[in-house]
Amino acid sequence: MDRKPVDLPSGVELVGRSIRIRFTWNKKRCCETLALPQTPKGIAAAASLRSQVKGLDKLGALTPEKYAELFPRSRNVTAHAVPIFFDYAQDWLDSLQIVEGTRVGYRTALQIYWIPYLASMPMDAITSVHLRKVVNDIQWPSLSRRKGVLGVLTTIFDQAVADEIIVRNPVLSIPGAKVPKREIDPFTMEEAILMIDKLYEVTSGLQQIYACYFEFCFYTGMRPGEVLALRWSEVDARTKSVNVCRIMIKGVIKERTKTKTTRKVLLNDRALHALEKARPLTAARSDYVFAPKGSGEKSELFIRSETGQKRYWLSALRKLGIRHRRMYDTRHTYATMCLMAGMNPAFIAAQLGHSVQVLLSTYAKWISSPNDWAELDKLKSMVSGTKVVRAKSQ
Repeated sequence: MDRKPVDLPSGVELVGRSIRIRFTWNKKRCCETLALPQTPKGIAAAASLRSQVKGLDKLGALTPEKYAELFPRSRNVTAHAVPIFFDYAQDWLDSLQIVEGTRVGYRTALQIYWIPYLASMPMDAITSVHLRKVVNDIQWPSLSRRKGVLGVLTTIFDQAVADEIIVRNPVLSIPGAKVPKREIDPFTMEEAILMIDKLYEVTSGLQQIYACYFEFCFYTGMRPGEVLALRWSEVDARTKSVNVCRIMIKGVIKERTKTKTTRKVLLNDRALHALEKARPLTAARSDYVFAPKGSGEKSELFIRSETGQKRYWLSALRKLGIRHRRMYDTRHTYATMCLMAGMNPAFIAAQLGHSVQVLLSTYAKWISSPNDWAELDKLKSMVSGTKVVRAKSQ
């Protein structure tokens, strides 16, 4: 029977003619037999390896891959062949073909909400019960944030199912949150005209580009980022239209639109007026109509950031005594004005850059016409006619 040396390091023991070390990994006790001789040098090497393993585990760096590298013949390697959440989520994020802004948003959601709870857990060990407790433990800033972050997690586990790492997506059992849809709050045509007039009144010189910008937004329905990314080369004076093919997102111009499809927007008289006013301000100085910061060194003389736009916007609202709206509501204003004018929904949807279904569901209560009451009167006529028929039959 082997005797334990007095000076044997902690966690190191002799088994037969081999050396074995004991340690904790993922909150489980592990022991590994090493092919080292029972000599002072062998014992010292075993103690050093154990110290390394404990250090990696403390840092959360003892992944299954690293464990397999240190102990290639271990039974624990097979038991933990499934990747941990941190490694799998990182691989999933790296594989996505998305813009940098979206990637940053996903990474932030993972780091804030999921990594603290799931980082070291094997993917197949994460259950619906565990996730439900995690979701209940998190202090969500809003229902929409909860919905968005859960959406990221759902996609990760959907991919794990497709990769045959797990059998079922555990997120699907988490109750969803019904997020109330943001109420559409457009300006009336009278308010829009007052806003534009006031902006031209309070701006002068190069700063008048802000008034041109808002007039163009009100009368094209283009997304603010699409307006800022519009180049003079995309303006066709002959056909009175502009080609929308890029967008500005968080100060960076992207060579794509939000929907990843280009479209042609026809220009009415007010939109053409905004371009006429903007041309002497920017055409000789920038490739961009409204010359936002980030589109070139010279352009920084004009629209520098959203702060500048917002300052003029809020000032005009305050001076006119008009109820506060978002700058994005210029887009909703154009859509509702077109609908109330009786324009074809398919044409309006094409101008705005989304589907007819989205248009109808978003702006349903503005779809009306002078004939609405006449249509309702048809029911009254039907009821009256039914009474006459009944009276004659009697």
